[in-house]
Amino acid sequence: MLLYGLLLAGWTWLFGMPNDTIQIVLWLWLGTVAWNIEAEPRYHLQFLRDWWPPVLALVVYFYSRGVADNVHAGGVHVMMPIDVDRWLFGGHLPTEVLQHTWCGNPCDSASDPRWFDLLFTTVYASHFVTGLTIAAVLWIRNRYEFALWMRRLVTISYAALAIYILYPMAPPWWASRDGYIDAELPRITGRGWEDIGIDRLNLLLGGVGNKVAAMPSLHAGIAFLVAAYAIMRLRSWWRWLLLLYPVAMGVALVYYAEHYVVDVLAGWLVAVLVLVGCAWWDRARPPVVAPAVTDEAGRTASPAGRAASRSAGAPPASPPPG
Repeated sequence: MLLYGLLLAGWTWLFGMPNDTIQIVLWLWLGTVAWNIEAEPRYHLQFLRDWWPPVLALVVYFYSRGVADNVHAGGVHVMMPIDVDRWLFGGHLPTEVLQHTWCGNPCDSASDPRWFDLLFTTVYASHFVTGLTIAAVLWIRNRYEFALWMRRLVTISYAALAIYILYPMAPPWWASRDGYIDAELPRITGRGWEDIGIDRLNLLLGGVGNKVAAMPSLHAGIAFLVAAYAIMRLRSWWRWLLLLYPVAMGVALVYYAEHYVVDVLAGWLVAVLVLVGCAWWDRARPPVVAPAVTDEAGRTASPAGRAASRSAGAPPASPPPG
């Protein structure tokens, strides 16, 4: 694991943090190999068998998102989120207030970043790796929970995609650029990382984006999904501190002019609906999980898998009764 950590740190420093789905999954696969280095080769190949369906779905989502950028049958909505945010905050636009307070009036993207810029950029970039990293941990510990989590991650992605197509909406930086907002609100995503030489690298999936995918904020939605899913499964009182993650993500998105507050709230709402809908779906159609690879004695072929099985009292891949 030490060698894996050094390789990942060196890659990030030299080329940038893995940012696209396939690259992240490949690094996670290497991480599971390093974690269970004593496991049989077929155990590690099982990773590919279990992961390819949800990863394919996420790649299709990635490219469909880019296609949705060109589907503007009803035009791009611009004024609604501006009016709603101003109504929520007594006539003030939160993005304008945050940028003028923390960056300057007007905000100069080339100005020296503060410590919180580094924090917010780290939180923003975590969106691309957090959901899949949780999936990798669950894959090692409990294949059934892995299937449940991937079901939610894929569902929220496609739910957001459907809304992007039906209701394309411009983000704050777009509205400011085109004169819908009087103040200059630059897109300052990445502020802080650039100054210490770290970037995000799209190695295998790149060049696809959707500039009108503001409603809802998928960054905010997945952050809330991560926090809520963990809170529902953990027992420690400290689990409630996980709510700071979606809050920090929301502040970063508004400050960087990526989203309005109403986008963030919509992302949280979509996450709640996905959690409720998938809970019903799980009862009606529990995910089918392939049996874990076992050795000649019928034990899980991974040392970590055997430990997880002993602690759980049952094979990790087995669904709960009923």
